[in-house]
Amino acid sequence: MRIKFNHILNFLLVAAIAVLIGRYFYMQPRFDSGENTPGFSASLLNGHSFELSELRGSYVLIDFWGSWCPPCRQENPALVDLYHKYKSEEEKSQPPFEIVSVAIEKNETRWKRAIQQDQLIWPYHILDKAENLRFFDSPIAKQFGIRQVPTKYLLSPEGTIIAVNPSVGEVDKILSEQL
Repeated sequence: MRIKFNHILNFLLVAAIAVLIGRYFYMQPRFDSGENTPGFSASLLNGHSFELSELRGSYVLIDFWGSWCPPCRQENPALVDLYHKYKSEEEKSQPPFEIVSVAIEKNETRWKRAIQQDQLIWPYHILDKAENLRFFDSPIAKQFGIRQVPTKYLLSPEGTIIAVNPSVGEVDKILSEQL
């Protein structure tokens, strides 16, 4: 009887580890460093149309987030500071750094309120409307394989992914070395 109980415990332990490993790989974004990002088009908060390719020539941080996501909202002040730091060099015709915020949302009003409350001053705010936040079924999120927020991609001026899910500090370090 004791041996059978140990076998059951071992099986449960192996199953739990397999579930954790499977969940880890499932939650990973679709693209990795060194790959090119797919292009996408969207409408910005101000109503203008936008294509990611318009920002070629700049370092771009694509930030998938949600107004309903506490870790996203906690990170926003650091993103604002990072944006201010690198936008001060905007005397050049092509800005060296831009942030594209892609909000996976069901509620447009909450999204707009979060942008205002968190003082997200960059111009590239996109509402990626979702029917079900549990499955991240919005168009851009599906295209990028987003399964959790926050998720970030740092792109080179050529559109190649430099880093996947970098911290704000890591983005700052990369930009300070490159600019």
